[in-house]
Amino acid sequence: MFGKQIDILAIGDITSDAFIHLKDSHIHCTVDTHGQEICMPFGEKIPFESVRVIKAVGNAANAAVATSRLGLRTALVSDIGSDQNGKDCISELDRNRVVTKYITTHKGKPSNYHFVLWYDVDRTILVNHIEYDYKLPTFPEPKWIYFTSLAQNSRIYNGEIADYLETHPKVKLAFQPGTFQINLGVDEMRRIYARTDFFAVNLEEAQRILQTDNCDVKALMKKIASYGPKLVAITDGSNGAYLFDGEHYYQMPMYPDARPAFERTGCGDAWSSTFVAALAMGKSPLEALTWAPINPMSVAQFVGSQEGLLTMDQLTWWLERASQEYRPREI
Repeated sequence: MFGKQIDILAIGDITSDAFIHLKDSHIHCTVDTHGQEICMPFGEKIPFESVRVIKAVGNAANAAVATSRLGLRTALVSDIGSDQNGKDCISELDRNRVVTKYITTHKGKPSNYHFVLWYDVDRTILVNHIEYDYKLPTFPEPKWIYFTSLAQNSRIYNGEIADYLETHPKVKLAFQPGTFQINLGVDEMRRIYARTDFFAVNLEEAQRILQTDNCDVKALMKKIASYGPKLVAITDGSNGAYLFDGEHYYQMPMYPDARPAFERTGCGDAWSSTFVAALAMGKSPLEALTWAPINPMSVAQFVGSQEGLLTMDQLTWWLERASQEYRPREI
């Protein structure tokens, strides 16, 4: 661990994910891979292959566990209900050495619980964010805040977080917006954008934020950077990832892996949180860009977003064995 100071303070909702494994031959469903639709008979009993429940996940929890496994002192600011699900989530975070003292328990409320329809290597997630009465707790000043997905009633809370950041200029901010934060739009989140040191989304999310069909990644990153973020990253599946530092544009390939992906939930969280971990350890943005694809490569070999997250020794092992082609290229 890196002393008593908090290196990474993740802020966002946590949940439990129930992975329901669908099989085409069993449920007679068809998948339109172009339109990204899962189709199945309506009003019928549909068999599934298996179900597996994974506790303490979601963007913020995934980032907290990822950075903790890499050796950083990580804490989580989040909200849970007073049910067994919430208690189980705390236990799982404790097991991963995430500081949980800043998680608020809401009496009489349930904890978040999502259903993941897993088909082939990808998934569709049925989400229901419980609307908690968000309040920012008191905590020691961290090096980084990693701010991500919240429920749609978070407008006032977003302002509270922006107030904190504006009065603590030394704290660096990583912003990985969730669905509702994207839907709020840039104007609603402008104080967060203006204060962001590192911003990460996938290509489709970037298009939704900017309300455009433009696929020019350089143009998308430049426009997002105009709202304030110092570093802008966009991930694009098998095309790898892209980074804009305000002057230069870079493309980074996926980490080469001969193994086919098993299940991809959490790969985006693994990518962005590993990038932030590298920055928190004093690495340059280009060094961080070489670290970031390694954790998602490992995560994709397991069910769920956390089992495959690597320790620092494991990540270094993969990094040392990368080919000469595995490097950022200016574009």
